Amino acid sequence: MNEKPFAQTAETARNLESLRIETPPVTLREMALDRLRDAIIAGLFNPGQRLVERTLCDQLGVSRSVIREVLRHLETEGLVETAPKQGPIVALIDWRQARQIYDVRIALETTAVADCARNADSRTKAKLKAILQDLDRNSRKNDALTILAATTDFYETIFLSGGHEIAWDIVKRLNSRISRLRVMTLSTTNRTVSGPARMREIFNAIERNDPDAAAAACRAHIEEAARIAQSLLVPVDQPKL
Repeated sequence: MNEKPFAQTAETARNLESLRIETPPVTLREMALDRLRDAIIAGLFNPGQRLVERTLCDQLGVSRSVIREVLRHLETEGLVETAPKQGPIVALIDWRQARQIYDVRIALETTAVADCARNADSRTKAKLKAILQDLDRNSRKNDALTILAATTDFYETIFLSGGHEIAWDIVKRLNSRISRLRVMTLSTTNRTVSGPARMREIFNAIERNDPDAAAAACRAHIEEAARIAQSLLVPVDQPKL
């Protein structure tokens, strides 16, 4: 016996479409993860400071099992490490590690901004310009976390519009450590001014569709940040390499 195939009506299709969850609910674990990540990046916890589960439970108002999950996740991001006889601590930052991060940034970002400049259309340029305007406003407020959010949007737009999705995935995996270094350098004199100014030089080259100038501006921006980080991370009695 041949059965008549089910014919999906337009109304049925609309009803099925309504099942889609466009914005998944944020879980308690995700909220705790975001809060603790932001706190470490912002410097509310010092490098090497012990992260005591009971204290974190009280501070964040969540269970110990949630805290343990969050700490394990932050360890994969390089923000937390386990010290012998101490347990979880805020990961230490040294120049050897920071230099590698800046080297990775130079390799990936200079290529991405060059390709973005080569291919940028009016829509991409308008989006980058709006992000920079937002960054300028937040820089005047000296709000590190909102500066970081705008900076991340700026580079994400550049990488994706330049066709560098895989490279952006790599940057995202390093982003917690990159953000931590950014906050550290932002705390120095005039960096909240010079940083956005350097990014505007990158944008100006993209706006002109000049890939060589964009790559050069990007390299100068990262090398300037690296020099500041080096001065902060290398003890005065050790040579700067």
